[in-house]
Amino acid sequence: MHGSQQTLVRPAPLRLGPVTVDPPVVLAPMAGITNAAYRQLCREQGAGLYVCEMITSRGIVERIPRTFAMLRFDPAETVRSVQLYGVDADVMAKATTILCAEFGVGHVDLNFGCPVPKVTRRGGGGALPWKRDRLAAILTATVKAAEPYGVPVTMKTRIGIDADHETFLDAGRIAADSGCAAIALHARTVKQSYGGYADWDRIAELVASTSIPVLGNGDIWEAPDALAMMARTGCAGVVIGRGCLGRPWLFRDLAAAFAGQPAPPLPTLGEVAAMVYRHAELLAGLDGETHGMRDLRKHMAWYFKGFPIGAELRRGLAMVSTLAELDGLLAQLDPGIEFPRAELGSPRGRQGSARERVVLPYGWLDSQCLGDADIADAESDVSGG
Repeated sequence: MHGSQQTLVRPAPLRLGPVTVDPPVVLAPMAGITNAAYRQLCREQGAGLYVCEMITSRGIVERIPRTFAMLRFDPAETVRSVQLYGVDADVMAKATTILCAEFGVGHVDLNFGCPVPKVTRRGGGGALPWKRDRLAAILTATVKAAEPYGVPVTMKTRIGIDADHETFLDAGRIAADSGCAAIALHARTVKQSYGGYADWDRIAELVASTSIPVLGNGDIWEAPDALAMMARTGCAGVVIGRGCLGRPWLFRDLAAAFAGQPAPPLPTLGEVAAMVYRHAELLAGLDGETHGMRDLRKHMAWYFKGFPIGAELRRGLAMVSTLAELDGLLAQLDPGIEFPRAELGSPRGRQGSARERVVLPYGWLDSQCLGDADIADAESDVSGG
């Protein structure tokens, strides 16, 4: 646990080159979640920077339709923010040029924190920062490609592969030397995956050791958690991931907390139902009603977690297929039921325990230099490309 929460004087806006993020809140890209519809839903609740689902550099460079289909933005997205994943410096640079020149992207974030075994076993994701030379090459090339467009580049990483193979302090130094505008730290190791607790003290270590802004990520379930993290670590902003699943109003709460205003009242079941229907409308507008309702199903358990709505109605919501059907199901809910306070502060989304070991390429830990070795396969199975 992270101890007592602290109050915080209104934090300064986050400056990422020409991009100002006020309040300094960033929606973490989450595969299958942070499409244009969900980003709009969250943005309607509060200001911040809302990042598109992670896409692969190779998918962009090879102009794969499925990858390009993920690059959709609504007109109100004044800063088009994309998280890019890749393992080759030249390909990352080419993808960045395409994003900036052809899609009007105004912020590029690079992912070096994925803990999925199919990625780490090939040297990608959270395993890559161990190879300091490759990390530096990718960051330098990407920053250089974005520079003519005035687009800031940031990176996200983890503490390291495991407790014996930490990488975050070197990553902070390399990011600063490469010209990155900021670095975000998910304060867990790859081995921890999404289990256990985030170690906020490591965020504070990174703040003390690098010259660029540090964003903190991990275990922000309620708005006071963000205040506590910033007060304890000195980080310049927070990255919100699983905490907003089924709770887009968390961004409203964060905006109020950062402005020093009283916490808004928790939503009733009726207000949650209205949020679900708004989400459904946005998804239907994005991909059509059939696909949109199918996409919405995975959110139902998060939205209604802890509410006493009955097993049959819960099953119906999880299988909804049309807006009319959804409207009928939501009408069966008691709108006056109060939010289940027992759910406050509890983890949401992916959890689980730490991995027994991190799967890595043979001999990966023998050296911190990769050289010219080809690890392109580390990108081939990542969603988006």
